[in-house]
Amino acid sequence: MFTGIVAAVGKINSVKPQAGGLDAGVRLDIDAGGLPLADVALGDSIAINGACMTVVDKTATGFSVDVSRESLNCTVGLDAPGEVNLEKALTLAERLGGHLVSGHVDGLGTVQRFEAVGESWELVIDAPRELAKFLAFKGSVVVNGVSLTVNRVDDIAAGVCRFSINLIPHTISVTTLKHLRAGSQVNLEIDLIARYVERMLSLEAANAK
Repeated sequence: MFTGIVAAVGKINSVKPQAGGLDAGVRLDIDAGGLPLADVALGDSIAINGACMTVVDKTATGFSVDVSRESLNCTVGLDAPGEVNLEKALTLAERLGGHLVSGHVDGLGTVQRFEAVGESWELVIDAPRELAKFLAFKGSVVVNGVSLTVNRVDDIAAGVCRFSINLIPHTISVTTLKHLRAGSQVNLEIDLIARYVERMLSLEAANAK
């Protein structure tokens, strides 16, 4: 589990294809940036742009993970060198500063607008139809591994859900969200509690038939 509070901005230094052809995944060698690695062991989980990955190798300043082809197909930002948001798995001794995050990407969103509004920034994203029911005013959502609060939700044509987020300067400065532009794709994870509520309600509705 994670909190969606980015601990450091790291960098994918290299993307190495695994043996197995087009169906194979890749190994990422990552510079951990300011992320402390002293307490990280092989097999531990680290969220990379919101996707939970397992550490398979480690140095004093970085680590490596293997990313399956399925994960590459369901995420963005893990297939090429560049900056990434990093967060180590949550321990029971830590504050839950964001919200409960599983590190499982539920879908890809598309940035429609990202612009300064006063001292802050407005980020507007189109989410796929299947995630629309999980997005609510003042609810939580994870964008590229960052726990954020939804400020507005609009259900528009073709079942697309458009939602907006206000980003304070601190969030801009300590995450990779600063690099987003209109047209950028982002990893989205819905709120864990909303997922269970939807399951309970759908099961009740099915049993009532």
